[in-house]
Amino acid sequence: MTQTDILIVGAGPTGLAHALWLTKQGLKVRIIDKSSGPGETSRAMAVQARTLEFYRQLDMTDAVVSAGYKTPAMNMWVRGKRQAQVKLLDAGQEISPYPFVLVYPQDRHERLLVDRLQSLGIEVERQTELVSFEDKGDKVTALLKHKDGQEETCQALYLAGCDGARSPIRHQIGSGFEGGTYKQVFYVADVVATGVNPAGEAQIAFEKSEFILMMPYTNTNQYRLIGIVRDERAEHPENLTFEDVGHEAIKALNIKIEQVNWFSTYRVHHRVTDHFRKGRVFLLGDAAHVHSPAGGQGMNTGIMDAINLAWKLAAVVKGQAPDSLLDSYETERQAFAYTLVETTDRLFTFATAEGNFAEFVRNRISPLFISVAYKLESVREYMFRVVSQTTLSYHKSPLSIGKAGSVHGGDRLPWVPFSGNDNYDSLSTIQWQVHVYGEPKPDLKTWCDQHKLPLHTFAWQSAYQKAGLAQDATYLLRPDTYIALADPEGSVATLDQYFNERGINFNL
Repeated sequence: MTQTDILIVGAGPTGLAHALWLTKQGLKVRIIDKSSGPGETSRAMAVQARTLEFYRQLDMTDAVVSAGYKTPAMNMWVRGKRQAQVKLLDAGQEISPYPFVLVYPQDRHERLLVDRLQSLGIEVERQTELVSFEDKGDKVTALLKHKDGQEETCQALYLAGCDGARSPIRHQIGSGFEGGTYKQVFYVADVVATGVNPAGEAQIAFEKSEFILMMPYTNTNQYRLIGIVRDERAEHPENLTFEDVGHEAIKALNIKIEQVNWFSTYRVHHRVTDHFRKGRVFLLGDAAHVHSPAGGQGMNTGIMDAINLAWKLAAVVKGQAPDSLLDSYETERQAFAYTLVETTDRLFTFATAEGNFAEFVRNRISPLFISVAYKLESVREYMFRVVSQTTLSYHKSPLSIGKAGSVHGGDRLPWVPFSGNDNYDSLSTIQWQVHVYGEPKPDLKTWCDQHKLPLHTFAWQSAYQKAGLAQDATYLLRPDTYIALADPEGSVATLDQYFNERGINFNL
């Protein structure tokens, strides 16, 4: 019988990120996957700003940004004419150090994550299947089958189910997956296209009830196409090829498809599991929630599941926190999953609704509205915050306390650049820390030294007030960089109370 701290089932982006964050915090992990290697198709495309902010913790951000493609703009076409353009390159320049939409195909993304894991001494165990498992109360015993047919019993403290939308782990723990499946059938294709104008920009075209979304992911005429399959062809999508689907919207863009590298059809689901945790078993990524691809949220949400759970598992396994800390994973991530499904459902319904009135709104009203609204800075910022997931907060979490300025416990720390640097530089480590913008109370430094808690002070400037931060307040940050405690008084007694009430002792 082999032993590990965490057994991770599934080596997609969620499982790989989970393994990286756990390993970086000193836990012993095994990650298995039934496949023979990383994905060979692009699948998920967008890496959002919040994910890039987290990647600073593992010094991966620069590598991802340099390998990806910054989409300059999104153009909206109706009946062969460009009706609106939305600039994307610096849409969030006041919000994040990564104010753009980055396209980085999932197959390349996975290979980078695998390489990073290998650099830490962890190999993905391919062609290895989880046959069954049993939660024994103090550990999980799992039966694994290797590619040669040999079976092995593995004992782990916790089991992380990153095994996709059909998750056998979810089925075994009896967790529901409420929601549904949209009636529409979609196709996705990776193509080489010429004649795109403007070249290298994203395009969305509506032609009556048909639409096509084009996302560039290199400077060499490579695009991801997403379209809808209408009429009787949708009855047997498994038999379709690219030549079979409607091309009216493609023709409206006056482009030529030179080569089809990959083509597939799929239905879109919208479901959230009712239990993200059952004893020592957790569900992450698509195993816990699936939704419309609108806005490029899926892969990023799974990665954030992985990071949220990783620091909590590390604290519990090391004896720095009670098992109850792990309950906050479901509280925080399930609430966001429901919100995400609702948001993407609205976008999906707008894009796919049929009928004369729906077409009129989509083809005539929405381009005009978008052209006018996007000129407003407040609208641009709102759209960026939603898509980039920088607006995500955990206000209702038991780990979130207080308010200082306009910043609440559970908020993402506002990003503020200054003198060629920013207040996110200290977030490159996975640890609890304290930020003070202004002058800390005299006893705060002593308290932080005694508790080996990093204290970062920033000379007060008006930019902090503009970002919503309060002068001289104490902001306690969790290892995943969200604000745990916002205390306008900067009291060490409040810090003591916070950790004592939750049984957290990170000095162990």
